[in-house]
Amino acid sequence: MKKLLWPAAAIIMVLFIALMYLLNDRVNGNTRIYLYQDASLIPANKAGVLLGTSKYIRRGVINEFWQHRIDAAVILYHSGKIRYLIISGDNSTAYYNEPFAMKKELVRCGVPDSAIYLDYAGFCTFDSMIRAYKVFGQSSFTVISQEFHNQRAVFIARHYGIGAIGFNAKGVPAWYGFRTNLREKFARVKMFIDLWMEKQPKFLGEKVRI
Repeated sequence: MKKLLWPAAAIIMVLFIALMYLLNDRVNGNTRIYLYQDASLIPANKAGVLLGTSKYIRRGVINEFWQHRIDAAVILYHSGKIRYLIISGDNSTAYYNEPFAMKKELVRCGVPDSAIYLDYAGFCTFDSMIRAYKVFGQSSFTVISQEFHNQRAVFIARHYGIGAIGFNAKGVPAWYGFRTNLREKFARVKMFIDLWMEKQPKFLGEKVRI
């Protein structure tokens, strides 16, 4: 049994890695035509869905993923490619509030308070996409995040017939985003499991009219 254990484990690991890369290629290939880098080329939508992340990576040090997403949202709004922003993120405790931190910065950058809606129950990308449709009533919208994140978000949305496109925020150096990019590979496997199991958002609640 001991002699068979390690070869079996190695085979399972190789198969899992192969599956992970196959699923990754499927997501990338199916979403390529829906992602944009240039604000002048992206189609206009009524609303953009800004996907939340933590503001700081450690005390006093701004998270580059966060800053670049803010910058991308500001560009889209001021170029007239979106009229409203739904900031969807985690507010699971009183001391951690992704949407509010992003709103505060967006207002500082000239986006009016009246154009911003907060989705405090965007605990994961899946929930953010489904809630934008079912709670905030948007059958098409522009997702704002880094390219790897937009690929998964748009794939989820379009799986459910939602007309989502993505505006890619500036990326980060490979060394800076290594852990995030590695985690994304596993997140995509989980995404396919969630879709197969017909997962539902953790919360829906009352509809919000934009």
